[in-house]
Amino acid sequence: QVQLVESGGGLMQAGGSLRLSCAASGSIFGIGAMGWFRQAPGKQRELVATITRAGTSDYADSVKGRFTISRTSAKDAVYLQMNSLKPEDTAVYYCNAELLRGIAWINYWGQGTQVIVAS
Repeated sequence: QVQLVESGGGLMQAGGSLRLSCAASGSIFGIGAMGWFRQAPGKQRELVATITRAGTSDYADSVKGRFTISRTSAKDAVYLQMNSLKPEDTAVYYCNAELLRGIAWINYWGQGTQVIVAS
């Protein structure tokens, strides 16, 4: 069974740091772009950061300069280092990845990890 498993969420004071991890497992022939999205209560899910297989990254304006996305050299895990956290960063964070199953690229989501930033 193919899955994305996230970890690293939790409760943090404003100004603090957290690091999220996401690992892909299962019968996967390849892993393309990976990224992090988040969804705050009552809001739509939004893009936080993405990183291509080649390592090119992109960020939402709201997190630029504070968050850093990276992935392992084996390309099968992605991380989100979150510094200078703000209360408005509170959300459920979801890992996303393009996974090659056979001859088809399929978009997968993790189960989500809660991040709460207290003021």
